[in-house]
Amino acid sequence: MKVKVLLMVASLMIGSSLMAGPVESDKLISAAKQEAGEMAPKELKKMIDGQKNVIVMDVREENQRAEGEIYAPSTIAITRGNLEFEVLNKIKDKNAVIVTYCRSGGRGALAAQTLKKLGYVNATNLKGGLKGWAQEGYPIETGLGVTLLTKEQ
Repeated sequence: MKVKVLLMVASLMIGSSLMAGPVESDKLISAAKQEAGEMAPKELKKMIDGQKNVIVMDVREENQRAEGEIYAPSTIAITRGNLEFEVLNKIKDKNAVIVTYCRSGGRGALAAQTLKKLGYVNATNLKGGLKGWAQEGYPIETGLGVTLLTKEQ
């Protein structure tokens, strides 16, 4: 009986510690979104179309870039893991408007928060990331050219 109780307690402890990871990550991402803010895809599209000075920063891993990327006159790709080591050499203007993105918004938010901490006062995250951009019907540049995703009826 004691062994069963010990096993049950141990499995509950292990299970709850496994669940803590995503909960803690979600808290970090939520705080990053609040600190750095988020820009709606529609707003970024207006800036790009209006030829406003904006740097669109892809923070995904290299292999994920095959999914496509947002085309803008000024784009830069720095993986989230290398951001702190590369950005200060690549973007000298701390007042530049920088919009980060990843696949769905989590890493982009963390990247925008880090940029703010590094002194980039106009850094923010693209709400919904590349998925949010595509869901709005905006073009994605792939190795095959420019692609528009359409919703099936």
